[in-house]
Amino acid sequence: MAEPDRTERGQKLPPGVVAAVAVLILAPLVALLWVGSYAKEDPKLWGFPFFYWYQFLWVFIASACTWVAYMLLHNARRNQGGD
Repeated sequence: MAEPDRTERGQKLPPGVVAAVAVLILAPLVALLWVGSYAKEDPKLWGFPFFYWYQFLWVFIASACTWVAYMLLHNARRNQGGD
C-alpha cells in the first residue's frame, strides 16, 4: 500500500532547524519577561531612560528574529520538497 502524499506542514523538519527557530522565538520573550534586567533608569539615550529604549529596541530585534525563523522554516520545507 502506497503512503499518502505528505503535505508541506506534515513533513518532519531537521532538529537543528527546529531548535534554532525555538531559540529565535523565545529569545525576545525571555529578554522582555526578565524585567529585573532592564528596570532601571540609566544609561539614558537621548534623554530616554534605559527602561523605555531597551523595550523599543526589542521591537526591531524581535521582528528580525521572527523573520529569520520564518526563513529557516521556509527554506527547510522547500529543501525537503525536492528530495
